[in-house]
Amino acid sequence: MKEESAICYTCINENCFIKKHLHLEQMRQFVLKKKSFVCKKSDQFITEGAPLQGLYFICSGKVKTVKTGINGREQIVRLTKNGDTIGFRGFGTSKRYLIGAYALEDSVLCNFSNETMLEILQTVPEFTYALMLFYADELNKSENNIRKIAHMNVRERVIDLLLYIHRKFGQINGLIDIELSRKEIADFAGTTEEQAIRILSSLKKETLIKTVGKRIGILAIPELRTEIMEHKYF
Repeated sequence: MKEESAICYTCINENCFIKKHLHLEQMRQFVLKKKSFVCKKSDQFITEGAPLQGLYFICSGKVKTVKTGINGREQIVRLTKNGDTIGFRGFGTSKRYLIGAYALEDSVLCNFSNETMLEILQTVPEFTYALMLFYADELNKSENNIRKIAHMNVRERVIDLLLYIHRKFGQINGLIDIELSRKEIADFAGTTEEQAIRILSSLKKETLIKTVGKRIGILAIPELRTEIMEHKYF
């Protein structure tokens, strides 16, 4: 990773947790302490179990977060894009990262150290309250996802993933704006690469999706939603 200048006040990511609070005068001193880096595609910038080194905010790019599962296999637990926060689950509790993180494409990452984050939390109550609500929302999403996935078969989990990345990243020229390998799709859906390939081939034959290399395009969103409707997709 190499250092890169990225200025919060001119950042276009209105959904970034830091950017949302820049109207507060107290935040000015903390933004000056931020460090920014370019992380190349496939590079790991957080190692699961490593000592906490603050929070990361994605200025530009896409990132996957992973967690070690059964038999030491990494499972993708989250896909993130511009403005998203990385590493928050270990902050203030275990003092170690509970996930690992890799860049899915060349990305610019902003890092606020443990010390800086603690200073913000102790001096900017609006930020602290908003972070508490953020944690509560993330916990609710995780619990709902666990209940949903527990009742899905493999085909439904793959469909759920496709609809998720479609919502998260959108489509450009008929293709979802993120490139995932078949292994990464399998890791996120909690299945094997072979099963993921078979299901994608089946969905393609049914003209529900199309593929161009690693890219996937959804052709029939209502039909895919219907397949997992009972699991409360909405």
